[in-house]
Amino acid sequence: MTEEYCTELLLGRRSIRRFKPEDVSDEILYRVIEIARYAPSARNSQPWEFIVVRDAELKEKLAGIHAGAKPLRQAPLAVVVVCDPRKSPVSYMLDCANAATYFLLAAHALGLGTLWIQALRNTDEIRELLKIPEGRVPVAIIAVGWPDESPEPRPRRELKEITHLNSYGEPYIK
Repeated sequence: MTEEYCTELLLGRRSIRRFKPEDVSDEILYRVIEIARYAPSARNSQPWEFIVVRDAELKEKLAGIHAGAKPLRQAPLAVVVVCDPRKSPVSYMLDCANAATYFLLAAHALGLGTLWIQALRNTDEIRELLKIPEGRVPVAIIAVGWPDESPEPRPRRELKEITHLNSYGEPYIK
């Protein structure tokens, strides 16, 4: 694997909102989850679990939880990243965000398109829909499928706006 390939992979990932109607095989999805479980976590706690949602009715209900979830209607499947705060009390959300990011990048590397859909405003509703036990927190819903669009990169803030040297407010890049 070359530096160029890795850089292109990282810079080439996009949020996909339109998907082809083709299914995603279990074999490919297993591979993505296999990679995602190697995400870093505090004390290697691995507080994540993944719920694969293929059921059309459940996907439709998830798509209705908020406006940003609507692309789930087109996606062949959704994956919900669920966190167990008992395994990593201080950093469980960050740990599970790492797993979700690894999932997004692994899916992209295998040609899939994904969309991160935040779940934190609707944890009770999602917990009820997917029968998630009390004490576990759904932190993200990921729409997954074969992309049917190639969005251009969205603008990013300038490096000089987001970098500091030694203390906040001291420019690192001038």
